[in-house]
Amino acid sequence: MRIALAALLTAFCALAFGQADEVAHPDPRVEKRLKDLGEELRCLVCQNQTIADSAAPLALDLRNEIRTMIKQGKTDDEIRAYLVHRYGDFVLYRPPLKPTTVLLWGGPFALLVAGFATVVVVVRRRRQVVPAPLPASDPSRASIAALLDSDAAPAQKKKKKR
Repeated sequence: MRIALAALLTAFCALAFGQADEVAHPDPRVEKRLKDLGEELRCLVCQNQTIADSAAPLALDLRNEIRTMIKQGKTDDEIRAYLVHRYGDFVLYRPPLKPTTVLLWGGPFALLVAGFATVVVVVRRRRQVVPAPLPASDPSRASIAALLDSDAAPAQKKKKKR
């Protein structure tokens, strides 16, 4: 009796680790379409990988869902539309140009223009003309020289005393 129960439990445990038939025996056409679609869709967990490349459980679920929709006869556009409806434009690696995605498309160009403008402003400020020295005949120049000489004289006397 114990042996029969152990054999029955072992048989049920083996079923728990079994693969779905479509994964165990993939259809090459379905897998090709899945790979092509997967390359266009972003993994919602990883965010820097496609669902075709990601090993995240959510990406696996999405691949299985796409595989099921392909077998149901849905077109690639219908599958994309379903995923966008469910997850938003973020799921697409190339989101469409819409009012909600303008910053996404225009942001890099705006940052490039702002960086270029900053470089131009900094270079122009550094190239500003340095004011010319006072002419030798200017009376204020003589008074400045006298003040500098009077400040230098006590410092020289201190050095000589040491």
